[in-house]
Amino acid sequence: MLRATKDGITLAVRALPGAKKTAIAGVYGADATAQLKVAVNSPPIEGRANEALIAFLAEFFSLPKSSIELTSGKSSRSKVFLLRGISLAQAEAAIKAASAR
Repeated sequence: MLRATKDGITLAVRALPGAKKTAIAGVYGADATAQLKVAVNSPPIEGRANEALIAFLAEFFSLPKSSIELTSGKSSRSKVFLLRGISLAQAEAAIKAASAR
């Protein structure tokens, strides 16, 4: 779900729009096709769920929103985000800590 690139880290996300609250909901898939499931309390209308995902990921990884870019999956539940300003190890540690809760 996480990959290092020359521009930063890519994160594969499986969005669950229209949830009661925005939070990490587990992992979807396994191995190379794994995606971080993120429940979002915004509906998938006019990009609101994507905006909520960017805001959530910015807060989760302690990054400014400008450091997070949706690179694919604008209208799909499966999305890929580019995270700038964080190392692969830091991102993995943050996800591992959230999964342990």
